[in-house]
Amino acid sequence: MPADIDPIRFDGQVVIVTGAGRGLGASYARLLAQRGAVVIVHDAGVAPDGSGFDSSVADGVVYEIAQRGGRAVASYENLESAAGCRNVVATAIEHFGRVDALIHNAGLVVFAPVDEMDSGMWDRMINLGVHSSFHLVRSVVPHMKRQRYGRIVLTTSGRAMSLDSAAPGLSAYSMGKMAQVGFMFSVAAEVRDFGVRINAISPVAATRVLRRSAPELLPELVAPGAVFLASSRCDASGIVLQAVGGAFATVQCHFSTGVDFGPTPVGPETVAARWLEVAADFQRAKGPEAGSAGS
Repeated sequence: MPADIDPIRFDGQVVIVTGAGRGLGASYARLLAQRGAVVIVHDAGVAPDGSGFDSSVADGVVYEIAQRGGRAVASYENLESAAGCRNVVATAIEHFGRVDALIHNAGLVVFAPVDEMDSGMWDRMINLGVHSSFHLVRSVVPHMKRQRYGRIVLTTSGRAMSLDSAAPGLSAYSMGKMAQVGFMFSVAAEVRDFGVRINAISPVAATRVLRRSAPELLPELVAPGAVFLASSRCDASGIVLQAVGGAFATVQCHFSTGVDFGPTPVGPETVAARWLEVAADFQRAKGPEAGSAGS
């Protein structure tokens, strides 16, 4: 780090990281602890299909942080329920009386064609991919408002952002990941006057979801971006940060120049006839394939 740059620190701050027992979440938790944060290491220790429970997954990261001189507390809640989400936040408040940042990284990926997706699994995916963000954010925002400070980092995915990056069988996953973006914008508008900032990260790393090992896919190469978004140094809100292999870029929607047909309604044939003009200058978003930050 250059000598003229003040280090980003989290001394005196309490940060919740969901899905922090493995992969990206564990990498976030370790870096936060190194920078002085007290970390709530959440992980239910489930199998890739969401079954089972293993408390040792979160406990292992807590132990590792403690061995390195940091402070951390484990949480094992099932984030598919509103009560589970509330309990994660309650752990921070009961132990330390505050919560300064939330990185919601936990996720679940089950591949199935949309016409073959079991409704029970769909509900589980939506509960974790959509509803958990609402319940977690709803629980932390009152504390952050009282503090007049807070940072929230949600997780989205390039898989859900364009046809070029989409993969078959990920309809539930993609719905959840794009829901994060709309939710982020709305909450950002609500909390901006309270010193609270909310952003999203779109990470690509080797995890239990993206099962491909390569030096450029180390979770540690993504962690600096997530930790920056969770820090006081980040004053932006409503940003999607793509992070892969040590490269970082912001992601934005793009609108074509379009055609103004005037105030008199035209027929759909007119739109069809001038479709190339309507879509002119439109550049389809292209980017690296996106992995999940799920536990």
